[in-house]
Amino acid sequence: MTHIGIVGAGAGAAAAAFTVDGAVPDADVTVFEKSGGLCGRAATRRHGDLTYDYGANYLKSDDERVVDLITETVDDEGLVDISQPIHVFDADGAVSPGRDGDEHKWSYRRGLTQIAKRLFGETDATVHRRTRIETLRRAGDRWEVDDADGATYGPFDALLLNPPAPQTADLLRSAEWESPVREALVDAVGDVPYRTIWTAVLHYPFALDVPYYGLVNTDKAHPVGWLSREECKPGHVPDGESLLVVQANHEWSVDRYDADPAENVAALAGHAADIVGDERLTDPAWTDHQGWRYAQPEGGVDRGPIDSARREGLYLLGDWVAGEARLHAALANGLDVGERVAYGI
Repeated sequence: MTHIGIVGAGAGAAAAAFTVDGAVPDADVTVFEKSGGLCGRAATRRHGDLTYDYGANYLKSDDERVVDLITETVDDEGLVDISQPIHVFDADGAVSPGRDGDEHKWSYRRGLTQIAKRLFGETDATVHRRTRIETLRRAGDRWEVDDADGATYGPFDALLLNPPAPQTADLLRSAEWESPVREALVDAVGDVPYRTIWTAVLHYPFALDVPYYGLVNTDKAHPVGWLSREECKPGHVPDGESLLVVQANHEWSVDRYDADPAENVAALAGHAADIVGDERLTDPAWTDHQGWRYAQPEGGVDRGPIDSARREGLYLLGDWVAGEARLHAALANGLDVGERVAYGI
């Protein structure tokens, strides 16, 4: 396969493109990303001297291939490891030490988006940003795609779909593709449940004296599901300052997704103050926010239809295909899919 199309420029897509480019030197890889950024929910923003990962928080070292990829294969300059532990809190906001083992918690001085940027940067792939693909078309034994402006791209020998499962299901429902596998594939992908997460980013001109990097709510009974300190990532926050990433739980996020962002930020700042035990946190100096409607898959997917679709040159990839809502799982799945595309397996 020499002409490869990829919809979505998330971490899995970056890993797949990297693998195909290395295994098939004459491969022509074209990537379509609806936003202006790369790496999907492993997203980074900058504000003045601040750098912050406001989606995925860090990369775990739970897959040897991913560890080798990040530390040995691609440039690891600026890779940083979070040394502070993760603690837990309950429905009442009571904090206690968690079970934080010896695994790495990686980011980059310039943020997690560096993962996709470096992987794509190692390839000859053409990446079309701000290009929303709306139609898939099976043209003979190859694939074409149409974007929102009516432009057609292809044909492709293989087409890889990297959006979250609900968005992938929408593309498959409207696809111009007559196949006995299509209905089962749409059902399988559409059945993957997702968590919605509304995130507040809170900056303070003072340092916090606490022993942890992150706090996770283990009983899922608090409006906040996760709270972390970006100052624990070298290069992200100037000395003497604090930057909190506060992620609401699913129920709170769904209920308040379309509410006034300023009210949501104020509410989450209040919860952060209560959990951390510092009333100063109710009054951040600067804030940002982001809603993630399809943040994290909560279940796996029936792999039968996905395996069948490969025989027609259609490949699905991402953390939801891997069955684990983790950045390393998305990367590992991308490596797997890239090998399947390259070697026709």
